[in-house]
Amino acid sequence: MCKLFINADANLWKSSTRSLRIDGMVTSVRLEDYFWSTLEEISKRDEMNIPQMLTRLYHESIDAGHDLGNFTSFLRVCCMRYLALQLSGDIPLNERQAIGDLDADSILLKEFGLRH
Repeated sequence: MCKLFINADANLWKSSTRSLRIDGMVTSVRLEDYFWSTLEEISKRDEMNIPQMLTRLYHESIDAGHDLGNFTSFLRVCCMRYLALQLSGDIPLNERQAIGDLDADSILLKEFGLRH
């Protein structure tokens, strides 16, 4: 079992820090390169770059009443959810399909229904 993880490309867990400006404040985010590549894929689907998408995620999360005390953890979970929703078929593998065009309410309702 572990061989699948241990013998993977070590660059996947190499981390790097990127700085972005949210509401005039410079914020640094340190993530493993695998997460950065996933965020790149997500942002391209909606014709954004990573700083634009992270700023949008931040604002929409705040507007929804979430406390983003650990923004980096939030981003890791976003990446994992993206991959899990692709596996379940709720997010098409076709990267030309924008995330913003998906019926988020239906996906969340289906997901919520499966948990209860």
